[in-house]
Amino acid sequence: MEPAQIDCAVSCVNGCVLGDRCPNLEYKEQASKFVQETSLDDMIAIAEEAIRKKAMQSPQWVFPEDGIAPDEKP
Repeated sequence: MEPAQIDCAVSCVNGCVLGDRCPNLEYKEQASKFVQETSLDDMIAIAEEAIRKKAMQSPQWVFPEDGIAPDEKP
């Protein structure tokens, strides 16, 4: 398989299928380093802060490109 043909989010759920040909190796190394150097308590604090920021954001509405037809109900 070629790296351009792989959807990593789907194909690599149980591990990378490309091995050394993976186009995302630099991110894998960064993630491994983060996990090794960051305590679980720090990771939980980071996640809680992200959740708090997300909850504080105002809702963002997404509309279809063509708009909503008048006779349609959401």
